[in-house]
Amino acid sequence: MIKIYNKHSSKLKVLGLLLLGIVSMGTLVSCDKELEQFPSNAFAADNFWTSESNANIALTGAYRGSVEYSTQVVPSDWWTYCGIVFMEFATDNAYDRRGDNSTQNRLTNGTLLPNNNVVNGYWQGSYKRIAICNDFLENIEKVDMEQAKIDRMKAEVQFLRATQYFYLSQFWGSAPLVTATLTPDEANNVDKASKAELVTFVENELKAAAAALPAFGDLSAGEAGRASKQAALAFLGRLYLGEKKFPEASVAYKQIIDMGDNIIDPDYSSLFIPSNENSSENIFSAQYFGGQAGNSLPQHAYPAVASGWHIVNPLGSLADAYGFDDGTPLSYDDPRFDYNDMGANRDPRFRYNFIWDGATFAGRSYDCNPDSTGSVDQLTYSKQATRTGYGLRKFFDESFSGNLRTDYGGNIPIIRYAEVLLSYLEAELEAGNAITQELLDLTINAVRGRASVGLPPITETNAAALRPILRNERRIELALEGQRLWDIFRWGIGDEVLVGDFWGAPFPNSTLYPTTSKKLDPQSRWYVTTKNFRDGVDDVWPIPESEVNVNPKLGN
Repeated sequence: MIKIYNKHSSKLKVLGLLLLGIVSMGTLVSCDKELEQFPSNAFAADNFWTSESNANIALTGAYRGSVEYSTQVVPSDWWTYCGIVFMEFATDNAYDRRGDNSTQNRLTNGTLLPNNNVVNGYWQGSYKRIAICNDFLENIEKVDMEQAKIDRMKAEVQFLRATQYFYLSQFWGSAPLVTATLTPDEANNVDKASKAELVTFVENELKAAAAALPAFGDLSAGEAGRASKQAALAFLGRLYLGEKKFPEASVAYKQIIDMGDNIIDPDYSSLFIPSNENSSENIFSAQYFGGQAGNSLPQHAYPAVASGWHIVNPLGSLADAYGFDDGTPLSYDDPRFDYNDMGANRDPRFRYNFIWDGATFAGRSYDCNPDSTGSVDQLTYSKQATRTGYGLRKFFDESFSGNLRTDYGGNIPIIRYAEVLLSYLEAELEAGNAITQELLDLTINAVRGRASVGLPPITETNAAALRPILRNERRIELALEGQRLWDIFRWGIGDEVLVGDFWGAPFPNSTLYPTTSKKLDPQSRWYVTTKNFRDGVDDVWPIPESEVNVNPKLGN
């Protein structure tokens, strides 16, 4: 059933998750794992909402939501590494090593059903966080503390709740809109709100939160990870883009730009590792803390040679979207393309984001050639290794030497300033406003021109010609950051990019390729999978079957 109520209305059971190992309000994480460690009556409402320290615990609970730590393959929350990175398996960006029966893959291959556990994971995660936020907003005024602190906390929780309804509106369309704690009977009889109602609620809540939250530049070092005015405005901009309200999106994004608190960091690859994860480019991130609330993506995505499970496999369609380092598109026939070093002469972000046959990762040679029968990373359909001929480098500090499941503390960005700039340009373009060189230099050229990338500036000002350039830039800049599926849905291109055969890396000199690849390609690319996206079906997720069984009104 929808978790929009407290099992016992006088208890704050969920907050028991937060008592062990709360490291700071900056990291917003804890190290415990099991709710059952705590008695169900540990936090009676009568004595919980009595101190500022308890209010901080409750706020931490709202930030944590339904995030679970250690390894997971089905998302418990939009903001786990699984919820962000594994979302890409449903797109033309990546493939899940577990194969075509992976439930992420089933989101878009023509076999999506209401019992899909990924859809259920996101749904349940949203309503769990919503329940926590509702409880917080109903009780925070009881705490004897400065009103300014209460107002800020309320704005943060309003933001967090609004983000969940943003996701619900964009992926399901209509869903229950619950803003108060309900009894179990009430929860099991809720009606769906229309998409328009959800969108209006999100818009109003994000505007209110943006008005009350501190600016990003006013956050102290100890407040890293907390919501800012820019975070609320960025989600507001996303909402407007999704609803094709482009003038409104432009206004929201321009406010962020005009505040001047955020930057395009000169070092792209460092944005995704602990040494620079608090860069001013990272406006809002999923928070992890090594050893206590670790990020287990290394275990899932490292190659076998580095003791990983190699679940995340970039597809050739994404890899080939990265052109040459002079800004021209990739061509296998171009003499600059080197089959023996596919990172040579390429957009530097290709090298920062991926590993490929012959590349070095974490000081080890990555050998995935189909002919390398003695390699643990040999490209096959059976080994615990790549399925595409590519692996993931993004998000990893290659000097890391701890436990791959528990010790890595790297955050994962949810909103970056690069997204803000690219979205602002998109809003201006789709609103029909004039595209000037000044606008291009402020936005797309600032992103692709950062010192560590250094691609030549875009000069195309014709909207029709600029649109595919901008969309490709967004795809390669934000690759594996969980944005691609939403972009495909809102652009209405699923029937173009999620239909047909998908390929991996090319291996023209492989002797085993002709007999081992399940399908053959004139360019000797490894066959990966086939998708059959259903336009008008797969771009609106079904409400989970388990929810409809409890409340049939949700199926109407």
